[in-house]
Amino acid sequence: MSRQTIYGKLGQDWWRGAVIYQIYPRSFMDSNGDGIGDLPGVIEKLDYIASLGVDAIWLSPFFTSPMKDFGYDVADYRGVDPMFGTLDDFDRLVEAAHARGLKVTIDQVLSHTSDQHPWFAESRASRDNPKADWYVWADAKPDGSPPTNWQSVFGGSSWQWDTRRCQYYLHNFLVSQPDLNFRNPEVVEAILGEVRFWLERGVDGFRLDAVNFCTHGELEDNPPRTQAVESFLGVRPDNPYGFQQHLHDKTQPENVAFLEKLRALLDEYPGTTSVGEVGDDDSLNVMAAYTQGGNRLHMAYSFDLLGERHDPEFLHRTMTAMEERIGDGWPCWALGNHDVPRVATRWHAEGDLAKLRLYMAFLLTQRGSICLYQGEELGLPEAELTLEQLVDPAGLTFWPAYKGRDGCRTPHPWCGDTRHGDFSHGEPWLPVPDEHLDLAMKQQDGAPDSLLNAYRAFLAFRREHVALVKGEIRYHPVRDGVLCLERHHPTQRPSERLLVALNFSDAHRELLAPREASPLDDAPAQVNGTWSASKVQLPPHGIAIARCPAQEEITWDV
Repeated sequence: MSRQTIYGKLGQDWWRGAVIYQIYPRSFMDSNGDGIGDLPGVIEKLDYIASLGVDAIWLSPFFTSPMKDFGYDVADYRGVDPMFGTLDDFDRLVEAAHARGLKVTIDQVLSHTSDQHPWFAESRASRDNPKADWYVWADAKPDGSPPTNWQSVFGGSSWQWDTRRCQYYLHNFLVSQPDLNFRNPEVVEAILGEVRFWLERGVDGFRLDAVNFCTHGELEDNPPRTQAVESFLGVRPDNPYGFQQHLHDKTQPENVAFLEKLRALLDEYPGTTSVGEVGDDDSLNVMAAYTQGGNRLHMAYSFDLLGERHDPEFLHRTMTAMEERIGDGWPCWALGNHDVPRVATRWHAEGDLAKLRLYMAFLLTQRGSICLYQGEELGLPEAELTLEQLVDPAGLTFWPAYKGRDGCRTPHPWCGDTRHGDFSHGEPWLPVPDEHLDLAMKQQDGAPDSLLNAYRAFLAFRREHVALVKGEIRYHPVRDGVLCLERHHPTQRPSERLLVALNFSDAHRELLAPREASPLDDAPAQVNGTWSASKVQLPPHGIAIARCPAQEEITWDV
């Protein structure tokens, strides 16, 4: 199927306001009984994904890898690891997804490779081989210590001594994940070549892992913090990474030049897109800088909504700050992914349908594109695993203060009354918790009041209102735990302005509302607030959406 056929209906800017469903392949569906999910398993479940009403899928890494970081350590950018299938399987997946109206985006880990990658094997062999400068190498200080004080996200120095070259190499993550040298033009061209390979195979976009780590600065020590802070990827105060201000080891100005080259490549393939993951203390400014101007990333997301804070004042402050900075850029928002505890647990909503529906409505009414992590639509809580069950290197390093990322990576439960939730006929690589079986897809599929069907209904409703997909946004002050906003698409005909009220409190709330506000006939059942006599009534954790005429500005005195 040609790209023109694929994009003819939705347009080449399909990604603007799209909902992207993240699949962690090794935990989604196992087709051959080896306990590990695979690409044929994803193909088997594409009808389910399409039934949600999402626009695209994002596949976490399936490339050839020693799996020290479960695929985020790539040994061959162009190969499918045998545990996941073959290139033919991937091609079948793309064709099957497109046939169902789903775009396909894939993870690209560009800042580093596995130490098993042939490029690194050649680079470390000597100081004068053709790829000697493809990775970040540096001499030891006179006393033998590392070149700088930079710390790895996964603990300890980010420099590793190599006896072949008698030099240190940089690794911002695991020792087995050496950083590529993006100051070398040959490296940039090689990486762009790997991206082009997948473009030629028909992918519709890329999620770019740790995209602000691609370039490093001068080899100078990072200054200390006066107080350790919690950052992204579970970097807690007991991790030395949080002791520094990361001024020299990431988010360098030179990174923008690389992003512009990457965008130029993507522009050769109309209708493709990119979403960058930004892990930085100043993440909102970086998101803005990386997506502005129309010649960098199409969109970016950060960890601002992936922490524990979720009170309406924090959410209001975060979202308004983004709107003040983004300009002509475009954000992407997520409440969960494969790196953080599941939102049902993190935001204290385990088993609480009202809260889970509220968080869903909050996410799906924001301006920007959306990422949904597999199982989020089922309300899965974080799995409680023992030390013996952990495989995540971060969890094994920082146990027990930090239990790693395995708790959000357990297999997707498809059926609650079969062994392992019908994920696999073999022993799964991580256990399926008993509490997940009651929330399995089959158990929720036929239940009208289930969270799964709430997602389906709200996503269908969202698609029918251009203001919610691509419209502008304006926030009103938070009062009594209620977050209020409006969405408006100026070129929509007939024009409409939607008012949204989200009650984050556990008490009934009554707010004054614009006299012109009227309920929407097509609002799904979970939109349970009522509008009458210039007031909106909200039950605990309730949701209200109304329509107003599209005048210049609404006065909403809450």
